[in-house]
Amino acid sequence: MPAEPSQPAPALWLGSGLGQGLGNLGDELGWELPAQVGARMSTRQGGVSQGPFASLNLGDHVGDEPAAVAANRAAWSARLEGARPLWLRQVHGCEVVNAAEAVRLGSTPQADGCWTAEPGVACVVQVADCLPVLVAALNGRAVGAAHAGWRGLAAGVVERTVEAVARAAGCGLQDLTCWLGPCIGPRQFEVGPEVVEAFGGGPRFVARPRPDGQMRWLADLPGLARDRLAAVEVRTVVGGAWCTVEDASAFFSFRRDGVTGRQAAAVWLRA
Repeated sequence: MPAEPSQPAPALWLGSGLGQGLGNLGDELGWELPAQVGARMSTRQGGVSQGPFASLNLGDHVGDEPAAVAANRAAWSARLEGARPLWLRQVHGCEVVNAAEAVRLGSTPQADGCWTAEPGVACVVQVADCLPVLVAALNGRAVGAAHAGWRGLAAGVVERTVEAVARAAGCGLQDLTCWLGPCIGPRQFEVGPEVVEAFGGGPRFVARPRPDGQMRWLADLPGLARDRLAAVEVRTVVGGAWCTVEDASAFFSFRRDGVTGRQAAAVWLRA
């Protein structure tokens, strides 16, 4: 199983990679990629949204002003090297779609994963505590993205996404590389028994009973994703050390704030 990262210093996501006032992780993802592949992850900084959506909210379904979301999306999409983003209607499921086909149709598919083997199309997922998983074939022929909350992760969205990328690239799962982005961290992700049962228990859950006697657990969402990837023999997995709840200046967090915006992660093949 790949070694798991320690928590990085805040400069990793708020340093020089922000660039031009538009908040994003940029080249500071810490992900070694083939030359044909580009990737980017937004932070909450650098947009025009106000109030609880301040400021680079990319979610159009959270109650923000549509004009502000459109401006934020246009500004952030301009940093994708000309790739056209596919915005999904995410439902915490395991449906995975062909991003290039959806872009050609001008659709917003109901899905939580996408892939492409065509240059100039960006696979995008939105998050505000769920785990963004970006995938690339080491031969540079296909990429994909998955939105992995606990429900989608338990349902197999990550496995389905990496399998789709491997098929499109004509390679084995061991020839993929994955990046795990910011999500609710293991010190903050308190869950009930239904989550523990969905994954069959195990060391990724630490018991945390409440004072009233209700049983709860702290869950390691990136760790659960790593386990799922290791089980299908994806050997190269990086990231997963940023906590959205614990860094309010960098990240939106639904668990922390309730009404809030969305970050986005994207991966694409360069034209």
